Amino acid sequence: MAVGPYWNTEGRDAVNYTAQGAIGKHLLVKFGTADKAVTLAVAATDKIIGCTSDIDAADGEPCDVFRHKIARVIYGAAVTKGDALTANAAGRAVPTVTPLDRAIGIAEITGIAGDIGSVAIFPTIV
Repeated sequence: MAVGPYWNTEGRDAVNYTAQGAIGKHLLVKFGTADKAVTLAVAATDKIIGCTSDIDAADGEPCDVFRHKIARVIYGAAVTKGDALTANAAGRAVPTVTPLDRAIGIAEITGIAGDIGSVAIFPTIV
């Protein structure tokens, strides 16, 4: 498993939420149903807000989410640097060019499924 060289989280700058369901580290999330809660993003049409830190969160536990900067994310498919990234069914980052897909940002490095890559976070619609 390759690890992305880009990881710009000095000072952390993570926002703390409560996990709705178990959420692993370096995965994509969306707002949960409660205020200050997040849940795993599992589709390209989910309103992805960021990616989790390097700590797993069980249901109801605190969950740190990076909402900007460059962060590590687990790739769910082959990714080329510069690809727009969205979520797959496991909350991993995959490339998209499909109109109206929600993207979390742009891949900083090339990798394959299972790699811990890097994403420059700026949520957008493709």
